Amino acid sequence: MDGKLLIAWIQLITFYVAGFLCAAIAVWAFVDCLIRRGPRFEAMSKRTKGFWLAITGGAAFVTVLGLVFPTSGLLSFGGYGLFNIAAVTAAGVYLADVRPAVASR
Repeated sequence: MDGKLLIAWIQLITFYVAGFLCAAIAVWAFVDCLIRRGPRFEAMSKRTKGFWLAITGGAAFVTVLGLVFPTSGLLSFGGYGLFNIAAVTAAGVYLADVRPAVASR
């Protein structure tokens, strides 16, 4: 196997693995936001449920779009693209900050 072909395959595989992990995190954040009660968000001063549904839903849409239509480049939707990184960061903020605050105790 040619070295360039091997590198291309490794790059493609890591691109899809990273994209799949980002999509899984974003979809998890969106589904978790769906099942939480709305008044808990405002009671804990974490904006509104609609706000977080829009943020996590947009993140899930962008990351899944990156799996369906992957392109190369910095501004692409998939893998290591700028939009994918921004989307998984928004989902990570929800999971790390908002989710523990609104979880029923």
